[in-house]
Amino acid sequence: MKLAKRTQKIKPSMTLAISAKASAMRAEGIDIIGFGAGEPDFDTPENIKEAAVICLKEGFTKYTPVGGIDTLKEAIITKFKRDNGLDYNKSEIIVSCGAKHSIYNAAQVLFEEGDEVIIPAPYWVSYPDIVALSGAEPVILETSQENGFKLRLEDLKQSITSRTKGIILNSPSNPTGGGYTKEDIEEIAAIAVEREIFVISDEIYEKIIFDGFKHISIASLGDEIKDLTVVINGVSKAYSMTGWRIGYTAASKEIVSAMTKIQSQSTSNPVSISQKAAVEALNGPQDAIVMMVEEFRKRRDYIVERLNSIEGVSCFKPLGAFYVFPNISQLYGRRYGDRIIKGSLDMADYLIQEAKVSIVPGIAFGADDFMRLSYATSMENIKKGLDRIEEEISI
Repeated sequence: MKLAKRTQKIKPSMTLAISAKASAMRAEGIDIIGFGAGEPDFDTPENIKEAAVICLKEGFTKYTPVGGIDTLKEAIITKFKRDNGLDYNKSEIIVSCGAKHSIYNAAQVLFEEGDEVIIPAPYWVSYPDIVALSGAEPVILETSQENGFKLRLEDLKQSITSRTKGIILNSPSNPTGGGYTKEDIEEIAAIAVEREIFVISDEIYEKIIFDGFKHISIASLGDEIKDLTVVINGVSKAYSMTGWRIGYTAASKEIVSAMTKIQSQSTSNPVSISQKAAVEALNGPQDAIVMMVEEFRKRRDYIVERLNSIEGVSCFKPLGAFYVFPNISQLYGRRYGDRIIKGSLDMADYLIQEAKVSIVPGIAFGADDFMRLSYATSMENIKKGLDRIEEEISI
């Protein structure tokens, strides 16, 4: 059977594969501690669920406009003004089936064969594949733990060619929890404007930040960079609404119009009920976010301290999101029983088989010296899982 060549350009999501393997082992009765999930472990707030119930009872269950209902677009516009100091109108907003869908649509509109798109590594697993599906070439630019996993200006300048069409930024970051300061963003914006390079700014973790870190949207730094920026956000992480599948994009009218055209021939509108729930999420009380962030901070502090106490492990303290990304390369070459750990895939397989703990190997994020652990799980699970990890790798 001959399939389209585009299917050979991409690989399945390793994070989803790890989660599926852990679920399968649990189904067999094996006690697995999972550090793989990229979603908050809290329930969706009651006011949001109630909005969905009302929507169901009122029969709001039909097709909506492709790019989202006006009331949700208005709520998004208000959110951008309130939180980011950004002014958009409804023609510059499109609602899609999750932030991943938003990024995919943006890539389909902006990039094509012959283009290059700069992606800092470690990166979210789907960025390179989404770029590849557009026909463009992902250009991976490595960052370092010592620099907070941020792009260095010299490296960025050297990587830009006549084919460079875009840069993907994610702050705070999945998988590292690193973030860019206003000064960092200003320097990147200046380069993007000078070279007329589009910026896809993935801001899905903007609400989950710690220690006084301030999220700055690159689009807020002036009209020139705003015209080049595609801001991606959604309700999944901040409001614990991953399964509701609502992401949204703010960009120029031309970009949003083209994204709407793409969406009209693929998924059509996002789920009507989820859109109504998202209106309540953005317009309603924000107390639940404060509670979640404080709990995530406590977990982060604990998991970072524990990991850094393990010989051979070094862990950066995240500024946001709910992941840690410890460097485990000093453990490579060690023999555990009949196994020799040569990389992050070996470590992931060893830990799930022997420690009954699932993590995501760093190679999935373009950084084989690391592994990702999500602390979007209970403190009890975190303690239990770290006990198991420490026992196995300290042999």
